[in-house]
Amino acid sequence: MWVYEKKLQYPVKVGKCDPRMARYLIEQYGGADGELSAALRYLNQRYTIPGKVIGLLNDIGTEEFAHLEMIATMVYKLTKDATPEMMEAAGLAPHYVNHDNALYYENAGGVPWTATYIAAKGDPIADLYEDIAAEEKARATYQWLIDMTDDVDIQDSLKFLRQREIIHSLRFREAVEILKADREQKKMY
Repeated sequence: MWVYEKKLQYPVKVGKCDPRMARYLIEQYGGADGELSAALRYLNQRYTIPGKVIGLLNDIGTEEFAHLEMIATMVYKLTKDATPEMMEAAGLAPHYVNHDNALYYENAGGVPWTATYIAAKGDPIADLYEDIAAEEKARATYQWLIDMTDDVDIQDSLKFLRQREIIHSLRFREAVEILKADREQKKMY
């Protein structure tokens, strides 16, 4: 069953129109280490992971979609009043020509999202280590995005997202330990 609350996981406020910052945030919308990639990775991996951690992948994968919604809201708010000239000055002219101010799954360089961003080895421990790395890369990107803006409202939302990446990384580390313990126990019998 799917339950959707018609509110963001965390409030998104934007202090000013800033297409330059929107361009950077697009990385977390459609980039290799962004929220779409994470959500799809985890929800895909849950089918080949032992029962003890399926729920974890399902929960975090679903939460990543909530983060995607927050990023989309930020990008929208940062560009909704932007003129074509402002979009061009921010380096978003090619995006504007193809999509106007619409959101599109691409990275900050304008490269479209691709399924090659999703890792799925089929070995639960290998996949979880990939997930830990993905969360740590997202955490680092959020820190760099925080450093790129002086808008305290955007910084607030980005700090929330950065903290959630840290929590996800910790949960995946715990899952690795659970699966390693299971493997060791099976060797004993």
